Amino acid sequence: MKCENMTVKSLDLNQQCGLSRLTYAVSGTGSPVILMHGWGCTSATVASIAAMLDSHYTVYNLDMPGSGASADPAEPWHVEDYDRMLEALVAAEDIKNPCLIGHSNGGRVAIKYASHHDVSRLVLIDAAGVPAVLPPHKVLKIKLFKFAKRVLTAVLGERLASRMIDSARGSLGSADYNNSSPVMRATMVNLLAEDLRGIMPHIKCPTLLLWGNDDTATPLSDARQMERLIPEAGLVSWQGYGHYSFVNNPGFAPVLQSFMKIDK
Repeated sequence: MKCENMTVKSLDLNQQCGLSRLTYAVSGTGSPVILMHGWGCTSATVASIAAMLDSHYTVYNLDMPGSGASADPAEPWHVEDYDRMLEALVAAEDIKNPCLIGHSNGGRVAIKYASHHDVSRLVLIDAAGVPAVLPPHKVLKIKLFKFAKRVLTAVLGERLASRMIDSARGSLGSADYNNSSPVMRATMVNLLAEDLRGIMPHIKCPTLLLWGNDDTATPLSDARQMERLIPEAGLVSWQGYGHYSFVNNPGFAPVLQSFMKIDK
C-alpha cells in the first residue's frame, strides 16, 4: 500500500550508532508517528498501519536495520543500539514528542525508547520485551550449545568454533534466525536475552496494547504483564488472530484510530 505523498529517505548513522544506512518512508502531515515493524519484515509489512494514520499524522515508517533497504549494523546490536538509532533519527528529522508504534521487535525498541524519552503515545502490537519461558528441552539445547562452544573453542580456536556452532544453529534454528545474516543472527540472540520488564514502569505516556489471542511468538500473557507494569496501559485483543493481529483484522483500524483521536 503506497501513499501518494510518500517520500523515501535514507540516513548515514555510522557515527551515531554504526549503521551506514537507515531507510524510511515518510507520508502524511501533522504530528509525528514513528512506525517500526518486526523481525523478518520490512516497512511494507506495516504500510497498512501507516495508511490508517497519515491523513492526520506524519508517519515515519522505518526499514529496521538488516531489513528492506536499510543496512546491517557493523556489529551485533543490543536494544541500546536501536535506542541510539532512534535518537539519531529524531535529531535528524527534528522530531518532537513522537508517537511510537511498534510490532514485535519494533515494540521492543519502542518500549526502550519510551522508557526514557518524551513520547506522546505508545502503541505496542504483539510486542516483544518479555523473555520467553522455554520448555526444558530447549533449555537443555541452549546449555549443550554453550558447552560445545567452550570445548570447540579450546580445541579449534574461536574463529573455527564459531563457524561450526553457527552452522549447527542454522540447521536447528527458527526461520527468522536462518534467514538472517550472521550479524543479524547475533543481534537476535542478544535481543532475545534482554528483559525489558524493569523499565516498563518508567513509561509515562498513554499506551495501547493490541494483541492476537492466538499469538505464539509473543503470547497474550506477555501483554498482560505489560498492562500491569506500564502505568497508563490498556489492552485490546482479538480471538482468532496470531502474531500479526493487524493483518486482515477489521477490528484493528477502529481501535487504533480511536486511540489516535482520528474521527472517521
